[in-house]
Amino acid sequence: MAKKEVDVAIGLLFSHGKVLVGWRNKEQHQGNKNEFPGGKIEKNETAVQACRREVKEEVGADIENWFSWDELRYEYDDVIVRLFLFYSYVPDHLLAVIQNPWQWYSRDELTSLNFPKANDPIIQRMLWAPYIKISSEISDIERLNLNTMLYARNISVEQMKHLNKKFLSQLILNIDLAHALTRDEQRELGAIHIKQHQLKQFTANDLNLGCRYIAACHDLEGVLYAEKIGCEAAFLSPINTTNTHINAIPLGWTAFKSIAQRSHILIFALGGVTPKDLTTVQDCQAYGVAGISAF
Repeated sequence: MAKKEVDVAIGLLFSHGKVLVGWRNKEQHQGNKNEFPGGKIEKNETAVQACRREVKEEVGADIENWFSWDELRYEYDDVIVRLFLFYSYVPDHLLAVIQNPWQWYSRDELTSLNFPKANDPIIQRMLWAPYIKISSEISDIERLNLNTMLYARNISVEQMKHLNKKFLSQLILNIDLAHALTRDEQRELGAIHIKQHQLKQFTANDLNLGCRYIAACHDLEGVLYAEKIGCEAAFLSPINTTNTHINAIPLGWTAFKSIAQRSHILIFALGGVTPKDLTTVQDCQAYGVAGISAF
């Protein structure tokens, strides 16, 4: 007998890099486990309408603006679920209305929670390595550990052909080069990079479903626009004076912290920083560090 298929809308809520997580009652399917807000899509209801309704009912916050995040299918022993995932950022003034038992968790903390198996790819996408090496040598990726990604810049499509596909999840490519890959390969990439001057070419509806995007930003305006169109992370630079951009005015740690605190996406410090600056960066409510020679 064919398994029942259920369409479910999921709302991923982010606030300053953290993720909202709840708990499923034991009476529910896959009960006694953690969960993201969401539920079944009702008849004559679109997926995004169901997402908004479920979040309002379960969490207590009525979020109007939602962005498509991904669509997944998972087969359990007893049922097949099709997940329609959306995401939104919770404005600070709505944080107080969030109901128990919903709680905020950092990305790293998600791995210690007990989610249904269908959520594995969701959690995997939310986990970013805290270190990013920038290099024009794509072969450098073969020597990196798993907590480091490689932004391979100034490389060719021909060089990509010789890369072992197992390294795609650690690789960041600029959007122009990423478009030379298949859609499935783009989804496997660690992230797709968008330069600041490229950002204004895109809206929230232009980014490919299921892909992670990281923008290159130099100010608050760039970071907020990256957030608006659906980027999940941003390089913010330069923090300090560097030999490669000697004429660029550095932000300094004070301005960096001010911008990071106003952002909901993951911020990576770039420009005159080293791996040893990770603690300082995280104290600024940012996420990670990136660089060239120091990495």
